Amino acid sequence: MKILAIDTSATAASTAICDENKIIGEFFINTKLTHSRTLMPMVESLLVNTNLTTTDITAVAVNCGPGSFTGVRIGVAAAKGLAFADDLPCIEVSTLESLAYNLQSANGIICSVMDARCSQVYNALFKCDGIKPERLCKDRALSVAELSEELKSYDERIILVGDGAELCYNAMKELLPNVELAPISIRFQRASSTAEIAVQKFNSGEVLSAAELMPMYLRLPQAERELKKKMEEKKC
Repeated sequence: MKILAIDTSATAASTAICDENKIIGEFFINTKLTHSRTLMPMVESLLVNTNLTTTDITAVAVNCGPGSFTGVRIGVAAAKGLAFADDLPCIEVSTLESLAYNLQSANGIICSVMDARCSQVYNALFKCDGIKPERLCKDRALSVAELSEELKSYDERIILVGDGAELCYNAMKELLPNVELAPISIRFQRASSTAEIAVQKFNSGEVLSAAELMPMYLRLPQAERELKKKMEEKKC
């Protein structure tokens, strides 16, 4: 079994190939270059440098969100296209869960946070005992203030991970002495973590067709929110 995993859910982008026993290869980039420009060349180079072709791939996995609306759409569209071309099954992975897997050897509360703008974050909490993260809540969107208040109930170590980690740390560090930032090398989403989760899902039969694979948004895109607001104002 070989899983090709993709992540473009925020500024960082990565792709990885793994089997049940190891990460065969991974490319990671964290620049302001658009994912539509960088992703497919990364996938092509990864296949070339691992001496594989798409016919060697068993399934395609992707972080379906939450995250940047544009980034998530690009990743899901790329995964669907690759899967359609070779009739491969797809595996959807939560960006927040894949972030927690970056820290699966840690002990404490893993707080995955993606910047949702306007002082809000996409968040999920995980309890980790140094072996495997255990989800404590569903993926959700909430304010940094609301998250900070909730985290006051935890006395143990709290590790912030994700592109919203620094934002949350700066807002919480005075109130929560047990909160800390994940190391910079594992702070952002990585396709290798996506692939690791995908292997487990594939083995348990949690796969989708390319047609069934969809982005996982926790709120409407800004354009739709603004349109909805204008429509409500006209009714008044």
